[in-house]
Amino acid sequence: QEQLVESGGGSVQAGGSLRLSCKVSGYGYGVNCVGWFRQAPGKERQGVAAIYTGGTSTYYADFAKGRFTVSQDDTKTTVYLQMDSLESSDTAMYYCATASRPPPSDAYCSRLDRYDYNYWGQGTQVTVSP
Repeated sequence: QEQLVESGGGSVQAGGSLRLSCKVSGYGYGVNCVGWFRQAPGKERQGVAAIYTGGTSTYYADFAKGRFTVSQDDTKTTVYLQMDSLESSDTAMYYCATASRPPPSDAYCSRLDRYDYNYWGQGTQVTVSP
């Protein structure tokens, strides 16, 4: 079974940066989508970004484009989310997630649909002050 552990959250001022990490272990990091999601109090969990671990394809929600960058390390055991130019609206719990089976294509990761994912980390809190 997959295990995901996020780290790197914290408190920053608007305009600052944070780098989140997602350590993935278990049977099949392999070829999969690894997604980043966030959930603010009273709001639904929303997709932020995803990476297709079988190649180099990355996908972003509109609000993340140009500010956030998703990447993986050479060992393909850790996925990162670099967040720059943070805004107070980015305040949320951030989660990484993956699925129990490979996607049909890399473009499938662009869906950023939380229901495509069934393994989740515990989350890491990001707080951005004005």
